Amino acid sequence: MKIVNYAFLMICFLIVTSMESSAQKLFSCQYKSEADVKVFISKYKSEADLVVFKANYKSDAGENNGVWFFVAYKSEADKKIFYTQYKSEGDVIVYFTEHKSEAGWKNNSKKKFFD
Repeated sequence: MKIVNYAFLMICFLIVTSMESSAQKLFSCQYKSEADVKVFISKYKSEADLVVFKANYKSDAGENNGVWFFVAYKSEADKKIFYTQYKSEGDVIVYFTEHKSEAGWKNNSKKKFFD
């Protein structure tokens, strides 16, 4: 019985550790029709739904917390985004920050777009 419990725990551990981390990986689309989310970039933090920090490494990216890592290929992305020219066309208004500590949602009702 003790061996069965140990084997079960080992299998669970291997499954959990072998899973890829669920980072917020994004791909910037050239066409609106390809995108999952339309994003407008604001010059002002005060009007943003989401404050975003661009991570340099995939391992730094977060799970829907405003820390984004941009991938080179569409197939690698969790979400595909398209940058709109007008605020009214965007699903989410984003402000890019240079400080990771500032990243996060300011309007939680828009969080569903990146779940």
